[in-house]
Amino acid sequence: MNKTLAEITRTDFPLLQNYSRGDQNLIYFDHAATSQKPFKVIKDLETYYSYWNANVHRGAHQLSAKATQDFEKSRIITANFVGSNSPEEIIFTRNATEAINLVSRSWGDKEIKEGDEIILTIMEHHSNLVPWQLLSERTGCILKYAGITESGELDIDDLKNKLTNRTKLISLVHISNVLGCCNPIAEVSKLAKAVNANVLVDACQSLAHQSINVRKLGIDFLVGSSHKLCGPTGIGFLWAKEEILEEMPPFLGGGEMIQDVFLEKSTWADLPHKFEAGTPAIGEAIGMGSALKYLEKIGMDNIQAWEKILINHMFNKLSNIRDLTILGPTPTIQPKRGALATFHIKGVHANDIAEILDAKNICIRSGHHCCQPLHRYYGIASSARASLSFTSTMEEIDTFVEELIETIDFLKSNS
Repeated sequence: MNKTLAEITRTDFPLLQNYSRGDQNLIYFDHAATSQKPFKVIKDLETYYSYWNANVHRGAHQLSAKATQDFEKSRIITANFVGSNSPEEIIFTRNATEAINLVSRSWGDKEIKEGDEIILTIMEHHSNLVPWQLLSERTGCILKYAGITESGELDIDDLKNKLTNRTKLISLVHISNVLGCCNPIAEVSKLAKAVNANVLVDACQSLAHQSINVRKLGIDFLVGSSHKLCGPTGIGFLWAKEEILEEMPPFLGGGEMIQDVFLEKSTWADLPHKFEAGTPAIGEAIGMGSALKYLEKIGMDNIQAWEKILINHMFNKLSNIRDLTILGPTPTIQPKRGALATFHIKGVHANDIAEILDAKNICIRSGHHCCQPLHRYYGIASSARASLSFTSTMEEIDTFVEELIETIDFLKSNS
């Protein structure tokens, strides 16, 4: 009998092997918040800090040369992972949030004027809302918000109606961290190009779950975060077209991002270093490169296929629970939806559900998931979210649903 992808990969993750409470093994269903890290990534981090810890680019000695080689190798790996034309198009940042702020501050401050329009959606994570609100305050640009359909998908007709000749940017999530819907990025890009607008994609919830090629999508900016890709925290990246990056001014000033410094003025380093001021997260970048190679070895198509089976199974189980409403499209409506289920239960608070499940060694998310406007749209303050990965199993889903039903019954009987 062939092994499932979860059976093949779970032994690669120390936490999934070693964490238990009593006789109950850990069920980790919070992968949308952060992914677990395989032995290989942890080992590569340890190796860097143990054997060639040094600063990059600046030193002439052998340790600096080795650190620089591996650091820049991770940039090449990241570029290949997203289908970039060149590693110079990859800018390392602290996280995806900083990457969006980089675009807002650098590209936005240069290109956006009073009366220009930016289209977002009501499903956006706060990290793809607040930077543009700040840009609007600085420049007087107008923010518009595309809505969603009854099934919880992007309302593409509403987005079309909001497009005008003053639209300069459409910035949207690829897979929603609440709805799980997979937005039609290529279609959005074609609409944007018809009015000479750029497109930024928040790919934090999609990069670890499906193959992505920025050139085929026809976009201009893409942001990602290492810690959702089986990599370390503290590093993410911005991909942008080289011609756009060349025209953008620096985001932060200091060492590393300069060519020449005079008392009166400075000149900037070539891409990508123009946007990477100061000592970077060297070990973290190496770890992210290791994580991306790990995902590539498994195969993104294999990951997507297994997670599709898992999310179908979870939806079938959850749909039988009384008073439980799942946000976003079902897998039947949208087969490419993300491997997560966000739900709320009439008369039961999401935080109570999460706390009781945690006592049973089941980790899920509760709260507004950094999507307060979306929750207001649905008229709820919070929701619970179970998010899966290629390491998740059918048995874990069955146990989660059984314990969830018991938890709901307990909370309702004591309300």
